[in-house]
Amino acid sequence: VRAGSNTKTFTAVVVLQLVGEGRLDLDAPVERYLPGVVRANGNDGRRITVRQLLQQTSGLPDYDDVVFSKAQDLVDRRSDYFDPRRLVDEALTQSRHFPPGEKWEYSNTNFVLAGLIVERVTQRPVGEEITRRIIEPLRLRDTYWPQTGEQDLPGRLPRGYVAVEPGAPWVDVTRMDPSLGWAAGQLVSTPSDLRTFFEALLAGKLLEPAQQAAMTRTVPAPDFEPTGVWEYGLGIARHELPCGGHAWGHGGDIQGFETRNLSTTDGRSAVVAVTALPTGLEMMDAVSSTVDAILCGTGR
Repeated sequence: VRAGSNTKTFTAVVVLQLVGEGRLDLDAPVERYLPGVVRANGNDGRRITVRQLLQQTSGLPDYDDVVFSKAQDLVDRRSDYFDPRRLVDEALTQSRHFPPGEKWEYSNTNFVLAGLIVERVTQRPVGEEITRRIIEPLRLRDTYWPQTGEQDLPGRLPRGYVAVEPGAPWVDVTRMDPSLGWAAGQLVSTPSDLRTFFEALLAGKLLEPAQQAAMTRTVPAPDFEPTGVWEYGLGIARHELPCGGHAWGHGGDIQGFETRNLSTTDGRSAVVAVTALPTGLEMMDAVSSTVDAILCGTGR
Protein backbone atom coordinates (compact mmCIF):
# COMPACT_ATOMS: atom_id res chain seq x y z
CA VAL A 1 0.00 0.00 0.00
CA ARG A 2 1.02 3.63 -0.24
CA ALA A 3 2.27 4.44 3.25
CA GLY A 4 1.55 8.18 3.11
CA SER A 5 2.68 10.13 6.15
CA ASN A 6 4.41 7.17 7.77
CA THR A 7 7.18 8.43 5.47
CA LYS A 8 7.64 11.33 7.90
CA THR A 9 9.01 9.00 10.57
CA PHE A 10 11.52 7.53 8.11
CA THR A 11 12.62 11.05 7.13
CA ALA A 12 12.93 12.07 10.77
CA VAL A 13 15.11 9.03 11.50
CA VAL A 14 17.52 9.99 8.71
CA VAL A 15 17.71 13.58 9.98
CA LEU A 16 18.41 12.36 13.52
CA GLN A 17 21.05 9.92 12.31
CA LEU A 18 22.80 12.85 10.61
CA VAL A 19 22.58 14.76 13.90
CA GLY A 20 24.22 11.81 15.67
CA GLU A 21 26.98 11.84 13.06
CA GLY A 22 27.67 15.51 13.76
CA ARG A 23 26.65 16.56 10.26
CA LEU A 24 23.48 18.43 11.19
CA ASP A 25 22.34 20.55 14.15
CA LEU A 26 18.74 20.16 15.34
CA ASP A 27 18.66 23.68 16.72
CA ALA A 28 20.25 25.37 13.73
CA PRO A 29 18.00 27.55 11.58
CA VAL A 30 16.65 26.13 8.34
CA GLU A 31 18.44 29.01 6.62
CA ARG A 32 21.83 27.44 7.40
CA TYR A 33 21.06 24.46 5.16
CA LEU A 34 18.59 26.00 2.70
CA PRO A 35 19.68 29.64 2.31
CA GLY A 36 16.93 31.85 0.91
CA VAL A 37 14.45 28.99 0.40
CA VAL A 38 11.98 29.95 3.16
CA ARG A 39 11.46 33.69 2.74
CA ALA A 40 7.91 34.83 1.92
CA ASN A 41 4.71 36.06 3.55
CA GLY A 42 6.15 36.09 7.04
CA ASN A 43 7.64 32.61 6.65
CA ASP A 44 11.31 32.98 7.53
CA GLY A 45 13.84 30.15 7.55
CA ARG A 46 16.18 32.26 9.68
CA ARG A 47 13.74 31.91 12.59
CA ILE A 48 12.70 28.26 12.16
CA THR A 49 14.89 25.46 13.45
CA VAL A 50 15.30 21.94 12.08
CA ARG A 51 13.80 20.65 15.33
CA GLN A 52 10.67 22.75 14.77
CA LEU A 53 10.25 21.23 11.31
CA LEU A 54 10.29 17.69 12.70
CA GLN A 55 8.14 18.69 15.67
CA GLN A 56 5.50 20.44 13.51
CA THR A 57 5.87 23.69 15.45
CA SER A 58 7.28 25.85 12.63
CA GLY A 59 4.09 27.75 11.79
CA LEU A 60 4.58 27.02 8.10
CA PRO A 61 1.40 26.60 6.03
CA ASP A 62 0.64 23.22 4.48
CA TYR A 63 1.04 23.04 0.70
CA ASP A 64 -1.78 20.47 0.63
CA ASP A 65 -4.24 23.30 1.29
CA VAL A 66 -3.04 25.05 -1.85
CA VAL A 67 -2.51 22.10 -4.19
CA PHE A 68 -5.82 20.48 -3.21
CA SER A 69 -8.05 23.49 -2.83
CA LYS A 70 -11.18 21.37 -3.47
CA ALA A 71 -11.98 17.71 -2.85
CA GLN A 72 -12.23 16.88 -6.55
CA ASP A 73 -8.52 17.67 -6.88
CA LEU A 74 -7.76 14.39 -5.09
CA VAL A 75 -9.02 12.66 -8.23
CA ASP A 76 -8.28 15.17 -10.95
CA ARG A 77 -4.67 15.88 -9.92
CA ARG A 78 -3.63 12.36 -8.95
CA SER A 79 -1.25 12.06 -11.90
CA ASP A 80 0.34 15.49 -11.50
CA TYR A 81 4.07 15.52 -10.80
CA PHE A 82 5.28 17.89 -8.08
CA ASP A 83 8.92 18.81 -7.65
CA PRO A 84 9.68 19.27 -3.92
CA ARG A 85 10.75 22.88 -4.38
CA ARG A 86 7.44 23.53 -6.11
CA LEU A 87 5.62 22.10 -3.08
CA VAL A 88 7.51 24.50 -0.81
CA ASP A 89 6.83 27.43 -3.12
CA GLU A 90 3.10 26.58 -3.15
CA ALA A 91 3.06 26.65 0.65
CA LEU A 92 4.88 29.97 0.77
CA THR A 93 2.14 31.68 -1.21
CA GLN A 94 0.30 31.62 2.14
CA SER A 95 1.12 33.61 5.28
CA ARG A 96 2.71 31.90 8.24
CA HIS A 97 0.15 30.55 10.68
CA PHE A 98 1.96 31.51 13.90
CA PRO A 99 5.46 32.43 15.13
CA PRO A 100 7.81 29.42 15.22
CA GLY A 101 7.56 27.42 18.43
CA GLU A 102 4.33 29.07 19.60
CA LYS A 103 2.14 25.98 19.12
CA TRP A 104 1.73 22.71 17.22
CA GLU A 105 0.12 22.37 13.79
CA TYR A 106 0.45 19.61 11.22
CA SER A 107 2.05 20.69 7.94
CA ASN A 108 3.49 18.49 5.20
CA THR A 109 5.71 21.41 4.22
CA ASN A 110 7.86 20.79 7.30
CA PHE A 111 8.93 17.36 6.12
CA VAL A 112 9.51 18.32 2.52
CA LEU A 113 11.95 20.90 3.87
CA ALA A 114 13.49 18.22 6.10
CA GLY A 115 14.00 16.08 3.00
CA LEU A 116 15.66 18.96 1.18
CA ILE A 117 17.97 19.44 4.17
CA VAL A 118 18.93 15.76 4.05
CA GLU A 119 19.81 16.15 0.38
CA ARG A 120 21.83 19.31 1.01
CA VAL A 121 23.82 17.71 3.85
CA THR A 122 24.42 14.31 2.20
CA GLN A 123 24.52 15.44 -1.44
CA ARG A 124 22.40 12.37 -2.22
CA PRO A 125 18.66 11.87 -2.91
CA VAL A 126 16.57 11.54 0.24
CA GLY A 127 14.98 8.33 -1.06
CA GLU A 128 18.42 6.79 -1.42
CA GLU A 129 19.33 7.79 2.13
CA ILE A 130 16.10 6.27 3.51
CA THR A 131 16.81 3.08 1.56
CA ARG A 132 20.45 2.82 2.64
CA ARG A 133 19.96 3.77 6.27
CA ILE A 134 16.63 2.12 7.11
CA ILE A 135 15.05 -0.11 4.46
CA GLU A 136 18.11 -2.23 3.69
CA PRO A 137 19.41 -2.70 7.28
CA LEU A 138 15.94 -3.72 8.49
CA ARG A 139 15.38 -5.91 5.40
CA LEU A 140 12.06 -4.31 4.61
CA ARG A 141 11.58 -6.32 1.44
CA ASP A 142 8.34 -4.68 0.32
CA THR A 143 9.14 -1.08 1.22
CA TYR A 144 10.60 1.23 -1.41
CA TRP A 145 10.89 4.80 -2.63
CA PRO A 146 9.06 5.22 -5.99
CA GLN A 147 11.22 6.63 -8.74
CA THR A 148 10.48 9.98 -10.39
CA GLY A 149 7.35 9.69 -12.50
CA GLU A 150 6.47 6.19 -11.25
CA GLN A 151 2.70 5.88 -10.90
CA ASP A 152 1.97 2.15 -10.70
CA LEU A 153 2.31 -0.30 -7.83
CA PRO A 154 4.01 -3.60 -8.69
CA GLY A 155 2.72 -7.16 -8.40
CA ARG A 156 -0.47 -8.29 -6.72
CA LEU A 157 -2.02 -5.51 -4.70
CA PRO A 158 -5.31 -4.12 -3.42
CA ARG A 159 -6.89 -1.29 -5.38
CA GLY A 160 -7.14 2.13 -3.74
CA TYR A 161 -10.21 4.37 -3.93
CA VAL A 162 -11.31 7.96 -3.28
CA ALA A 163 -14.79 9.45 -2.94
CA VAL A 164 -14.79 13.24 -3.10
CA GLU A 165 -17.58 13.50 -0.52
CA PRO A 166 -19.73 11.19 1.61
CA GLY A 167 -22.04 9.18 -0.64
CA ALA A 168 -20.15 10.04 -3.84
CA PRO A 169 -19.00 7.22 -6.14
CA TRP A 170 -15.68 5.56 -5.29
CA VAL A 171 -13.01 6.24 -7.91
CA ASP A 172 -10.06 3.89 -8.45
CA VAL A 173 -6.92 5.99 -7.88
CA THR A 174 -4.44 3.13 -7.50
CA ARG A 175 -2.43 4.60 -10.36
CA MET A 176 -1.18 7.98 -9.14
CA ASP A 177 1.98 10.01 -8.76
CA PRO A 178 3.06 10.08 -5.09
CA SER A 179 5.47 12.99 -5.59
CA LEU A 180 2.92 15.25 -3.88
CA GLY A 181 4.05 13.56 -0.64
CA TRP A 182 7.81 13.29 -1.30
CA ALA A 183 9.70 13.20 2.04
CA ALA A 184 6.37 13.74 3.80
CA GLY A 185 4.49 10.85 2.19
CA GLN A 186 5.94 9.08 -0.86
CA LEU A 187 6.92 5.63 0.44
CA VAL A 188 5.27 2.36 -0.55
CA SER A 189 5.21 -0.33 2.12
CA THR A 190 3.16 -3.12 3.71
CA PRO A 191 1.54 -3.42 7.15
CA SER A 192 4.14 -6.04 8.05
CA ASP A 193 7.09 -3.84 7.07
CA LEU A 194 5.64 -0.84 8.89
CA ARG A 195 5.29 -2.93 12.00
CA THR A 196 8.91 -4.08 11.70
CA PHE A 197 10.10 -0.50 11.26
CA PHE A 198 8.28 0.96 14.26
CA GLU A 199 9.23 -1.97 16.50
CA ALA A 200 12.90 -1.55 15.53
CA LEU A 201 12.73 2.20 16.08
CA LEU A 202 11.22 1.88 19.56
CA ALA A 203 13.75 -0.83 20.43
CA GLY A 204 16.57 1.65 19.79
CA LYS A 205 17.94 -0.12 16.72
CA LEU A 206 18.03 2.95 14.47
CA LEU A 207 19.10 5.85 16.69
CA GLU A 208 21.67 6.53 19.37
CA PRO A 209 20.23 7.21 22.87
CA ALA A 210 20.57 11.01 22.64
CA GLN A 211 18.71 11.17 19.34
CA GLN A 212 16.14 8.62 20.54
CA ALA A 213 15.47 10.85 23.53
CA ALA A 214 15.10 13.89 21.27
CA MET A 215 12.66 12.06 19.00
CA THR A 216 10.42 10.98 21.88
CA ARG A 217 10.33 14.35 23.66
CA THR A 218 6.79 15.48 22.88
CA VAL A 219 4.51 18.48 22.79
CA PRO A 220 0.68 18.39 22.92
CA ALA A 221 -0.84 17.68 19.49
CA PRO A 222 -4.60 18.02 20.03
CA ASP A 223 -5.52 17.92 16.34
CA PHE A 224 -3.29 15.05 15.24
CA GLU A 225 -6.33 12.74 15.19
CA PRO A 226 -10.01 13.66 15.58
CA THR A 227 -10.30 11.59 18.78
CA GLY A 228 -8.01 10.44 21.57
CA VAL A 229 -5.10 12.04 23.42
CA TRP A 230 -2.01 12.63 21.28
CA GLU A 231 1.39 14.24 21.62
CA TYR A 232 4.01 14.71 18.91
CA GLY A 233 7.75 14.19 19.07
CA LEU A 234 10.08 14.47 16.09
CA GLY A 235 8.22 12.72 13.29
CA ILE A 236 6.43 10.32 15.63
CA ALA A 237 3.25 10.56 17.72
CA ARG A 238 2.52 9.36 21.28
CA HIS A 239 -1.00 8.12 22.00
CA GLU A 240 -2.66 7.44 25.33
CA LEU A 241 -4.33 4.05 25.02
CA PRO A 242 -7.93 3.78 26.29
CA CYS A 243 -6.92 0.78 28.41
CA GLY A 244 -4.01 2.64 30.01
CA GLY A 245 -0.42 3.19 29.04
CA HIS A 246 0.73 4.66 25.76
CA ALA A 247 1.94 3.68 22.30
CA TRP A 248 3.89 5.30 19.47
CA GLY A 249 3.29 5.52 15.74
CA HIS A 250 2.27 7.86 12.96
CA GLY A 251 -0.14 6.65 10.31
CA GLY A 252 -0.65 7.92 6.79
CA ASP A 253 -3.32 9.14 4.38
CA ILE A 254 -2.87 9.42 0.65
CA GLN A 255 -5.19 8.94 -2.31
CA GLY A 256 -6.60 5.41 -2.12
CA PHE A 257 -5.06 4.30 1.17
CA GLU A 258 -5.10 4.98 4.89
CA THR A 259 -2.87 3.26 7.46
CA ARG A 260 -2.87 3.56 11.22
CA ASN A 261 -0.22 1.95 13.38
CA LEU A 262 0.93 1.93 16.98
CA SER A 263 3.72 0.14 18.83
CA THR A 264 4.52 -0.05 22.52
CA THR A 265 7.92 -0.16 24.17
CA ASP A 266 7.10 -3.62 25.56
CA GLY A 267 6.82 -5.12 22.08
CA ARG A 268 3.12 -4.95 21.22
CA SER A 269 2.18 -3.46 17.85
CA ALA A 270 -0.64 -3.27 15.35
CA VAL A 271 -1.07 -1.89 11.85
CA VAL A 272 -4.39 -1.46 10.05
CA ALA A 273 -4.58 -0.51 6.38
CA VAL A 274 -7.72 0.33 4.44
CA THR A 275 -7.97 0.76 0.70
CA ALA A 276 -10.16 3.84 0.56
CA LEU A 277 -9.46 7.31 1.88
CA PRO A 278 -12.09 8.00 4.57
CA THR A 279 -14.68 10.63 3.74
CA GLY A 280 -15.54 11.59 7.30
CA LEU A 281 -14.44 11.55 10.93
CA GLU A 282 -16.52 8.46 11.74
CA MET A 283 -14.64 6.41 9.15
CA MET A 284 -11.28 7.73 10.36
CA ASP A 285 -12.12 6.94 13.95
CA ALA A 286 -13.15 3.40 13.02
CA VAL A 287 -9.63 2.67 11.74
CA SER A 288 -7.85 4.24 14.72
CA SER A 289 -10.20 2.56 17.19
CA THR A 290 -9.42 -0.81 15.64
CA VAL A 291 -5.71 -0.30 16.33
CA ASP A 292 -6.52 0.68 19.93
CA ALA A 293 -8.72 -2.40 20.35
CA ILE A 294 -5.99 -4.75 19.11
CA LEU A 295 -3.38 -3.30 21.47
CA CYS A 296 -5.82 -3.32 24.37
CA GLY A 297 -6.79 -6.93 23.74
CA THR A 298 -10.40 -6.18 22.88
CA GLY A 299 -10.16 -6.75 19.14
CA ARG A 300 -8.22 -8.75 16.56
